[in-house]
Parts: sequence; structure tokens; C-alpha cells
Amino acid sequence: MANRFFGNWIVRNILGAAVFVLGLVLVVNIILAVFTQHGKTYPVPDMTNLSVKEAGAIAGKSGLRVDVADSVYVRRMKRGAVFSQNPKPGSEVKKGRKVSLTINSVLPKKVTMPSLVGFSMRQAKAELSSRGLNLGKLIYVNDMATNNVLRQLCHNRQIEPGTEIESGTSIDLVVGLNSTDNVTYIPDVMGLKYLRAVDAIQDNSLNVGGVLFAPSIVNYSDSLNAVVVRQSPSAETEAPLPMGSSVTLYLDLPKQNAQ
Repeated sequence: MANRFFGNWIVRNILGAAVFVLGLVLVVNIILAVFTQHGKTYPVPDMTNLSVKEAGAIAGKSGLRVDVADSVYVRRMKRGAVFSQNPKPGSEVKKGRKVSLTINSVLPKKVTMPSLVGFSMRQAKAELSSRGLNLGKLIYVNDMATNNVLRQLCHNRQIEPGTEIESGTSIDLVVGLNSTDNVTYIPDVMGLKYLRAVDAIQDNSLNVGGVLFAPSIVNYSDSLNAVVVRQSPSAETEAPLPMGSSVTLYLDLPKQNAQ
């Protein structure tokens, strides 16, 4: 019966066609696996703080490509350096994948200095932020109204409204201090990232006197992720401080990010 069944020409043709299709599928899968390196991935290297040329070279060693997709302006970062990347460092991707880079602008953006005299300190701070400028030091002088802006300074010199300056520039404010309203308390900034900690300190009419980074902070990306691990004076200080006093910050990477 078996010999008669397999000897039938229809059965032989069906079986032959099935074997042919199966073989074709196997061959196609093998070819696809070779050309697409199916299942094989490579970790994306960290290119932050590198030049585009350096980033391209290190990406090429991993079989990847780079493309500059956008730019930002970060004052304290090297001009033209990689600010961020997508996919992120450590991501597993296939060979030939393009990594999109956001770089720090080579030419700094120019903004117009606003008029802050007569503003409250917090209003002035908000206005500076909206222009891409930073609040620098708070300089207190005797006046009838506490935290009323009396002068605006750039690099220790008066800066007039309408002056064009680089985005990210720090502006110092000379503000009033009434003798009946001249003390403040230290906020607790433990665990906060640098910029949030600075905001909290300034909002309490205090200055950041110093910023000390732990040895684990090795690049700009690390500094962005660092958090306050100690502050001096501490928030546990019960006695009020004169407005304009300084707070020193000590920053390190969160434990889960520390290497």
C-alpha cells in the first residue's frame, strides 16, 4: 500500500513541491540572516561631550552612523560638542543604525537685556529665565523695600536695557533690604539636581557660594545628573540667616547611577 501510495505521480508531485518550498524558505531565511544579521545587536557608545568627528569615528567602530539632527546652546559646554544622542548610550541596536545627535551650538544665541529695575526679585528672575538668561548673585543694600530690584549688573558693570548679550549669561541684581525684613531660612535641597537646588536657594533670598563636585563627576552629562548630597549650612540650622548669605553645595551621582 505504501509503495503504491508514494508511487502515485500526484503524491510525488505534491511531496516534491513541499520539499522545494521548504528548501526555498530555508535558503531565504539563511540569506536574510546573513544580510540583516538577524538577532545580532551592538551597544550604542556614549558620544556626549565629543566632537561630531570624534563621535563619527567611535560610532564607526561599532558599525553605526551618526547624523546631526538638532542643536542647543549650553554656555558651560564645549562649542560643537555632542549634548545628547538618540538612541541613548548602552542601547542595543543592529549594525548600520543611525544615531541622531544634538550638539552644542558653535555660535552662541544673542538675546536682549530686559529692564528689571522696580521688579521684585522673583519677577526679575522669571523675566531673565524667559529671555534665556540666568540670575547670578543677589547683592543686598539698605532700602525701604526688601527684594526690590535697584540695579542690574553684568560682569560687575551696569547693563542697560536693550543691550544684546549671549544667551545663558548670568545677571547680578542689586536689591533692597529693609532692616525690619532682612532674614531668611535655609531650604532643604538634599537630593535635588543642581538647577533645582539653585532655584530653591535663590527663592529664599540666598546665594550659591560654591559648588563642589565629587570625583565621580567626569563630564557635563554627569554634572546634569548629579544631585546634592551635602549642603553647608544645612537645612537643620534653626537660626535665620541674613538675606544674601551663601550656601555651598556638594554634588555627586545618585547611588544607582554611580559607577
